[in-house]
Amino acid sequence: MPAYFERVDASAFRPTAAVEGAWSTQEQHIAPALGLIAHAIERDHADRRGGDLQLGRISYDILGTIPIERIELDVRILRPGRTIELVEAVLSHDGRPAVIARAWFMQAADTRAFAGSTLPSMPDRDELDPWEMSDHWQGGAVRSVDFHRGQRQPGHAWAWLRPQIPLLQGEPVGPISRLLGMVDFANGLTLRLAPTQVAFPNVDLTCHLFAEPEGEWIGFDTTVSIGPTGLGLTDTVLHDERGPVGTVQQILTVRPLRG
Repeated sequence: MPAYFERVDASAFRPTAAVEGAWSTQEQHIAPALGLIAHAIERDHADRRGGDLQLGRISYDILGTIPIERIELDVRILRPGRTIELVEAVLSHDGRPAVIARAWFMQAADTRAFAGSTLPSMPDRDELDPWEMSDHWQGGAVRSVDFHRGQRQPGHAWAWLRPQIPLLQGEPVGPISRLLGMVDFANGLTLRLAPTQVAFPNVDLTCHLFAEPEGEWIGFDTTVSIGPTGLGLTDTVLHDERGPVGTVQQILTVRPLRG
């Protein structure tokens, strides 16, 4: 099966039809692009300093839609340091910045003796039914992922996700970048209203991680909140099969659609 992206050169990539968006099939679903950005950041870090620090937070500002065409990625260091480093990456299309990401890398330490979390657990994958996201959303990206989901109520669901295809053709991708290529799907997992009634795209995404994910499946404990003035928030606790590993937040611009 094809990957989401093919590498053209050191900083350019070509998307495949697997990135077709859920709001419009003429645009890229942002989820794979966010994973690609993370991969570029992690690869740059490994090339420069051997990967001695670990990625703990990454935030993305989404400046606009991206057609399914060649894109470029530029990575630079904003705050160098021996134990902490801040890196910025810009994804552009045809010279126009489309996504700006900033990632904090931090030193590793042995904290196993007191590691733990009181974030709530979620059901195992075999406790949730297979789910077709494509029953609610269009595009190749949603068809490229396996889903198991249990909706507790509109606006709150548990789900396990696994991509069916690699992020980048012929190139190994680490578990964090692989996870970050899936996290934007959170915003479509539990609908308060159908996307034919209201549009609610996110203009950002911020992920905090306190453990590197393990295994093929990523767990999402997702809630969606909508306020009275056109703002919304999708909030997710991320899991692997051991338990919680981090969180994701997405701010939404909520726009009722006219019939």
